[in-house]
Amino acid sequence: MTRALITGAAGFIGSHVADECLRLGMEVVATDSLSGGFLENVPAQVTWIEGDISDPDFVQSLWESRTYDFVYHTAAYAAEGLSHFIRAYNYRINLQASVLLINQSVLHGVKRFVFTSSIAVYGAEQTPMTEDMTPRPEDPYGISKYAVELDLAAAKNMFGLDYTIFRPHNVYGERQNVSDPYRNVIGIFMNSVIRGEPMPVFGDGLQTRAFSHIDDVAPLIARAPIVEASRNEVLNIGADQPYTILELAEVVARAFGVPCKVEHLPARSEVVHAFSTHEKATRIFGTAPRITLEEGIRRMAAWAKEVGTRPPVPFPGRIELPCNMPPTWEAMIRSD
Repeated sequence: MTRALITGAAGFIGSHVADECLRLGMEVVATDSLSGGFLENVPAQVTWIEGDISDPDFVQSLWESRTYDFVYHTAAYAAEGLSHFIRAYNYRINLQASVLLINQSVLHGVKRFVFTSSIAVYGAEQTPMTEDMTPRPEDPYGISKYAVELDLAAAKNMFGLDYTIFRPHNVYGERQNVSDPYRNVIGIFMNSVIRGEPMPVFGDGLQTRAFSHIDDVAPLIARAPIVEASRNEVLNIGADQPYTILELAEVVARAFGVPCKVEHLPARSEVVHAFSTHEKATRIFGTAPRITLEEGIRRMAAWAKEVGTRPPVPFPGRIELPCNMPPTWEAMIRSD
């Protein structure tokens, strides 16, 4: 039986990828540090190993008693805006940990390394984003993701490690961490609505994003190693239709049946417009029904109502550069 290792398997994307790999008949070994994920997200049928993939000894131990055909590396601390202020942490978690996994994959003959990168690698003023564009990441998170992409290409050339790189964007859906105040705007909006608070909007709210439901993303990631045409390719995946943040707030409010109330906060340093094209992924994986924003938000809202309200959880580590931060984030640091 094909065996797969999935990192970040207690997190949002990773747990859904684990579900899809099980549906494909794979034996799944799942690992996570539980620093941002939840054990209840992990499918019962997997072999569960808790640990920190930024620890070289732990990563090596994952191969001590078994080998893997495929490695799905979905673990990350994916807070683009916050990454400016936690630079060393960002590179340790998102870059160095990835290299440890790549090393072991080379040493033990992994057949395919599947990596979830991000459209954060593109940077600003490149819309719609296509895979043939030269990446110009503007934040440490995007820089770390692009560095891993480059490292995978180098590992292929030197050691023959095959890979598939996905660049998903603004993925949302059931199991997302709605208590994280730094990322996942849909989760932040839903948590605010459940708590009876206005939805926080940085700046004028006219920033645009194409929001991608997890059920349009996870199946493609899981299938990648068994789709020959995806070998050693970089692929955008996600929704095509961009929406403004204010339009998103309206959709979230409708899903909960409440008036749309937003609170405008000072603008922060971020890419204003970010959405990509997906012709390449469609050519390789074929067409599939796309979940509309209204339908996807309705599904997630039903799940969020069951989960209930959760107080925002500040970043648990040390803020390395506590300057030029959005005022709301500074307030959380002072009150922590």
